[in-house]
Amino acid sequence: MTFYTAKGDDGTTGLLGEGRAPKYHIRMEALGALDEASAALGLARAQCRAPQTAPILVEAQRDLYKLMAEVAATPENAKRFRFIDETRVHWLEQKTDELSVVVEMPKQFILPGDTLGGAALSLARAIVRRAERRVVNLFDDKEIINADLQRYLNRLSSLCFALELLENQHAGKKTTLAKS
Repeated sequence: MTFYTAKGDDGTTGLLGEGRAPKYHIRMEALGALDEASAALGLARAQCRAPQTAPILVEAQRDLYKLMAEVAATPENAKRFRFIDETRVHWLEQKTDELSVVVEMPKQFILPGDTLGGAALSLARAIVRRAERRVVNLFDDKEIINADLQRYLNRLSSLCFALELLENQHAGKKTTLAKS
């Protein structure tokens, strides 16, 4: 078995279902951004030191994997791959609410980079936001119908921000504000 198939050499990618799509299609852009988001969460997980961060990020990465399957599915197969729903959105809200008890929300914008883990989470948050924009585009174009996908990504970016603050606090670093 090889690590490549060469099927995409024609500039298309297979969908979960019948057919292929051009690699530049908005669905592929969304999948690429979601893949980057998962990789960025993994990079953050490898650098974070607060004990509660890694388990949360692993679960979010597993959710993203399932979210990607629904986005990759043809419309007639999407329901078969549906996993993200309001319970997963509520899970993110619960984790974020738990963090709000132990970290203080800054009163102004912050600059990323006070800790490696915090900076990685800030990068992950920005990539999740891009993935969210691509998924919203698919939703608006009626390519996908599950509104919980965009809600999930919106909440995940908020969780990344809260985890960034946690990582800075755990390391004993004061978060740098954008305005001095």
